[in-house]
Amino acid sequence: MSQTDLFGTELPQKPSGGITIIQNGEYIFQPNFFSKTDSDRFLKELRENTKWRQESMNMYGKKIDFPRLTSWYGDNDKPYSFSGITLQPHSWSPEILTIKQRIEQPSKTVFNSVLLNFYRNGNDSISWHTDAEKELGQNPIIASVNFGATRNFQLRHTKTKEKLEIELTHGSLLIMQGELQHFWQHQVPKTSKPVGERINLTFRVIK
Repeated sequence: MSQTDLFGTELPQKPSGGITIIQNGEYIFQPNFFSKTDSDRFLKELRENTKWRQESMNMYGKKIDFPRLTSWYGDNDKPYSFSGITLQPHSWSPEILTIKQRIEQPSKTVFNSVLLNFYRNGNDSISWHTDAEKELGQNPIIASVNFGATRNFQLRHTKTKEKLEIELTHGSLLIMQGELQHFWQHQVPKTSKPVGERINLTFRVIK
């Protein structure tokens, strides 16, 4: 499967084997990993069957809702803490298990947890952050699966401030690995353009 262009000041080196090497990290991007038929089905099943929650956090003495819906699935002894909240996992659903099994071979990883985010429209977003919590260990492999509307995924190096951008399309798979989570932040910004709903699953291994 071919890779798409990356929009930034420089095009990173793209060696054989599908891995894109960037400073302090690497990733694999497959824009059409899932067929359109499968992607449409998974989008519908995940929207209707996932146990979505509106999480919130305290900021400057106020309760602020996350600008998206979330849900946490996985092995029943693998909670996950971030942004001042701790999520207890729901049991694997059939559709999430199917997706997990499909992506484990290209990821060369057996995942035990997944965070789902439901972006309802262009006002929903996630701000700059890293997936580098201690539960994830050193150099975690994060596999990001996307169904629904195309959204821009931005990367920013914590020291050089270099920025890269990838368009995450319907049925795409992005595998982030190496040192990437320790040196690069990422976000999905808001957009004023009319855009439909999008569901993102980020599979990970909780130690």
